[in-house]
Amino acid sequence: MPSSTTTSAGNSTARCTWAPRSHRSQWSESLRFWWPYTGAVAGSERRGASRSSADEWLQTGFEILAEDGFTSLKIDTLSARLGMTKGSFYWHFTDMAAYKAALVSAWAQWRDDDHRHFSELAALPARERLIKMTAFLVSPRQWMLERAMREWARTDRAAARSVRAADRRARAAVRQAFIDSGLSEDISEQRSQWLFAIGIGALHLSSSKSQQIPPAQRQELVDFLLRP
Repeated sequence: MPSSTTTSAGNSTARCTWAPRSHRSQWSESLRFWWPYTGAVAGSERRGASRSSADEWLQTGFEILAEDGFTSLKIDTLSARLGMTKGSFYWHFTDMAAYKAALVSAWAQWRDDDHRHFSELAALPARERLIKMTAFLVSPRQWMLERAMREWARTDRAAARSVRAADRRARAAVRQAFIDSGLSEDISEQRSQWLFAIGIGALHLSSSKSQQIPPAQRQELVDFLLRP
């Protein structure tokens, strides 16, 4: 059965659906990207095209990006994976540059939504907040796509800007938690950079989702970083 979710954009509400296909990997089956479409795909709304169909092109692009890297983002590959013609691609996207821009925009929104829960932790004591933040930073959730986006950002300016912006927001929240623990601003800045670097390192060193940092070690790491 297709999975679905309802998203809102402006005053309108759209339902996006996705039916898993047998050729997807186990990782791809678990990937869910649904976001309000805000006009990233030029002309699709004006043409009356299916919003979920445009989303499906982006969904497939994320899968290819995570599984095979950004060099595999080609119209032929996308079309073959979806079982659609190139004409369908150009119905939604003017060219590959526009498609990649839409991917970056969608990923940025997903990261914003993913990091938004940091603000929901503000009422927690600093240590508990940092433990939860650490669990997020070193989590293997979507690690294949995250790693692929960072690799892509090395050669694509738009992807690099998006990654840097997401990183700044995450580091700011972590830094504030260290400040709330009683550390000075300078030390908090240093410790937040260390913790963030550990998270990025775990991302690149992991070869499977099973390679997670155990909760006890995450707590030990936070206690170490909270030392005066």
